[in-house]
Amino acid sequence: MEQYFRIGVITTTHGLKGEVKVYPTTEDLHRFEELETCFLLDKGTYRPLTISSCRYFKNLVILGFEEIGDIDAAMPLKQKELYVDREHAIPLEEGEYYLADVIGSTVYDEDGNVLGTLEDYMETAAQLIYKMKTAEGKEFLVPAVDEFILEVDVEAKKMVIRVIPGMI
Repeated sequence: MEQYFRIGVITTTHGLKGEVKVYPTTEDLHRFEELETCFLLDKGTYRPLTISSCRYFKNLVILGFEEIGDIDAAMPLKQKELYVDREHAIPLEEGEYYLADVIGSTVYDEDGNVLGTLEDYMETAAQLIYKMKTAEGKEFLVPAVDEFILEVDVEAKKMVIRVIPGMI
């Protein structure tokens, strides 16, 4: 199981005091207000950052960090991802799972045939879409709705989907 969950991507700097603009990748935009620490993924290492300020601008979060004191220190953070550890992740409801825990799952059809691997996901205005890849490298998309996602076994890294004509 994944230890860290992405909550945002730093898009650019904001001002001269080292603040950054963050595009949130979490369902709860206001969760940044409650966080004391997050982790910056930099060259494969999760570096803890202490949040010193939080405010909002349009669809972005503007964060300040105690460890980042000026724009020169903030510049290298552009396009880096921010994470929380599992302990500080949003609690799950019954039947829910963290998306990071299902990435890499083997995908099967209803008859038990291996279709490929769950590679990634994307969020659209309408719904979440899973990006799958066959063993041959062909990509296909599956809406993350009950009509298509029949079973998800996080522990076994297994997903069963309903395939319709033209999906793959």
